[in-house]
Amino acid sequence: MRRRDLLAGAAAILSCGGPAVAGVAALTGEQAHAAMLRRLGIRALRPGVDGMNPAAATPVNYDEARAGPFSLPPDPLALPDGAPVRDARTWWDVRRPQIVEAFAREIHGRVPRGLPAPVWRTVKAEHVTRAGVAVVERRLAGDITRYGRTVTIDLLVGAPEGAAKAPVVIELGFPDGPPWLRGRPPPPGPDWRDAVVARGWAYAIYAPTSVQPDDPGKLQEGIIGLANRGRPRDPDDWGALRAWAWGVSRVLDLFEADPAIDERRAAVAGMSRYGKAALLAMAYEPRLATGYIASSGEGGAKLHRRRRGEQVENLAAVGEHHWMAGNFLRYAGPLTADDLPVDAHSLIALAAPRPLFIGTGADATDGWVDARGMFMAAAAASPVYRLLGGTGLDRMAFPPPLTLTAGDDLVFRQHAEGHTPGPNWPYFLEFAARVFRRAA
Repeated sequence: MRRRDLLAGAAAILSCGGPAVAGVAALTGEQAHAAMLRRLGIRALRPGVDGMNPAAATPVNYDEARAGPFSLPPDPLALPDGAPVRDARTWWDVRRPQIVEAFAREIHGRVPRGLPAPVWRTVKAEHVTRAGVAVVERRLAGDITRYGRTVTIDLLVGAPEGAAKAPVVIELGFPDGPPWLRGRPPPPGPDWRDAVVARGWAYAIYAPTSVQPDDPGKLQEGIIGLANRGRPRDPDDWGALRAWAWGVSRVLDLFEADPAIDERRAAVAGMSRYGKAALLAMAYEPRLATGYIASSGEGGAKLHRRRRGEQVENLAAVGEHHWMAGNFLRYAGPLTADDLPVDAHSLIALAAPRPLFIGTGADATDGWVDARGMFMAAAAASPVYRLLGGTGLDRMAFPPPLTLTAGDDLVFRQHAEGHTPGPNWPYFLEFAARVFRRAA
């Protein structure tokens, strides 16, 4: 279908008004993308970079000499008039809300008010053994119903038998295991859940796609579709990343009533696109004590202003635009990443002063996510940690692989393997143990 026809069809759908959804057709991913461009008055976007074909018209850049950033990232400790933020009260009362508003308006979108709480039910409960520890494992479903629609949160929770107020690690992932590993032998090394229960902690695996499908053609479904009564999004409506992070908060609501789990000692963990969502959860959910943000890259802990690895234009393209607010598309059209009022360092700063572990594969094997760009963002967020009484990174120079930066609140480590969180799990769990001891 030609782009002109996509825009015309999307315009007809967007013109549907009133409270009812009868007659509102579902948009494909291409139609939803074209409709948002029309809403924004954008005729065309710049293409994203191609990470597979060096001969492509827009090949990915891995040359550090051409990576930048070539514009100064906005100072999280400067007010819009340039006045410095010198104390914690100004941060909490003035500057932090300004940054939250910028992300909501321009990048992640706004969470609708008044969404109903999930009604949880136990789907299955069984006794299993992990690393020699007897564990009670439950499969839970959280039903969210409104306007005749139901969205069901899929959650797996395991806790040592007899546990009382145990710390918990919440992974954004796949309760039934990653689909690409089905029918294959498990990866080498211990499962992170074994290491967690060996410490006497609980674990949870939350399926973000049960809240919002990871599909640009399903923005009228999931929690976004439920909140909009099946209508297409407005430019500042939330995208999938924000919806996935919202689901973490609903899991914490559940744990507040669970005697086996201490919701005040909860960690969140995510990898790749789920690493992006885990970082959003840390930014927006103050009850989380710490987080493991693995290989999150563009849209996560990587500076948007870096011209290395994945780019803003990739996130704004048809295949990924559903992760972001519609307004974000403007930064791949008439605007650029240099025009963004905030950047990844600002998102990391929203987690401060709570401890954060940023991990990735070595730059040579996980280059798409731009390890240096994530380190630079953490370094730029460090002054906020220090202002709030925490510790930032212990260095400004990019460390070699296998270096664990020293710090109580903000650390960074590249492991020697590829796009996987596995090799950094032991380091994060030791980091989290210190956090939980302090919290106790």
